[in-house]
Amino acid sequence: MRHRVKTRKLSRKPAHRVAMMRNMAAAIIEHERIETTVTKAKAMRPMVEKLVTLSKEKNLHNFRRALALLGNNRQATQKLFDVLGPRFKERPGGYTRILKQNNYRLGDNTQLAYFEFVERSEKEVEVEVEAVAAE
Repeated sequence: MRHRVKTRKLSRKPAHRVAMMRNMAAAIIEHERIETTVTKAKAMRPMVEKLVTLSKEKNLHNFRRALALLGNNRQATQKLFDVLGPRFKERPGGYTRILKQNNYRLGDNTQLAYFEFVERSEKEVEVEVEAVAAE
């Protein structure tokens, strides 16, 4: 029985799982939208939400905690505190969303999804609109 077991193992050993989550969290912070599987997005959501909550109050302690969670990725941590923290200052929670796609990965037929921040910068939204219009 899985009572009170919250972590998803994702068929990986613990060290691989931690490294993957750090890399994906840094990617979502840098790009503000990534394409991944639904299961990975659901597993990653709590970590990213906690990082954004930390970044809402900028102090050295929170910066170091976020830096440790992101595996010493300074660029991602800096963007988290300089851009995302102030953007979500007034929002009480729910900073991310998972948009399921209707296509499935060829290799294992896993459903894909977009994992993105709810409020995104205008520049990135314009670039995506132009890309869709070009297709």
